Amino acid sequence: MYALRGSRSGELLTFGGKVIVHDNAAELAFLVKDAWVVRTEIDPDDAIPIWAHPDLASVSFPLNRSDFRCPR
Repeated sequence: MYALRGSRSGELLTFGGKVIVHDNAAELAFLVKDAWVVRTEIDPDDAIPIWAHPDLASVSFPLNRSDFRCPR
């Protein structure tokens, strides 16, 4: 499992008190640019999968990168 570590805080990023996790490091890095992706062995009860985050409700997993626009 992979989590996000804040580039400024150095802390694992959370939502609702749970660490945001994903099983695909490349997808996690693609979705969140201002954080480091780190391997973690967190208890599932203390984690929330990134696909369950409300800000990503419109995103389908596995990711299809062509669904995203790249800034010019």
